[in-house]
Amino acid sequence: MTERTERKDDDHSIFVGGKPFMNYVTGVVMQFTTQNAKEVIVKARGKFISRAVDIAEVVRKRFLENQVELGNIKIDSEEFENKEGRQVRVSTIEISLMRK
Repeated sequence: MTERTERKDDDHSIFVGGKPFMNYVTGVVMQFTTQNAKEVIVKARGKFISRAVDIAEVVRKRFLENQVELGNIKIDSEEFENKEGRQVRVSTIEISLMRK
């Protein structure tokens, strides 16, 4: 998965990958504080799903305690062709954090 932070006008999303854990936590906190986002979505695929859950919980329970609450959680799976040409299915998650 590509590591990136995507920002559209109203779409504040953080894509979780292999960067250091606190980079993602800081990214989410910054979107709420400096960009005044009403909602930030933490997105991840495959092995990074548990990391996305940890990021959302650290933001919610330590950094922005009583300021942010859990919104919708979407789970899905994507199918694509890997390098060997086989069809592979990978799980995905989107965790919505909302300003209270």
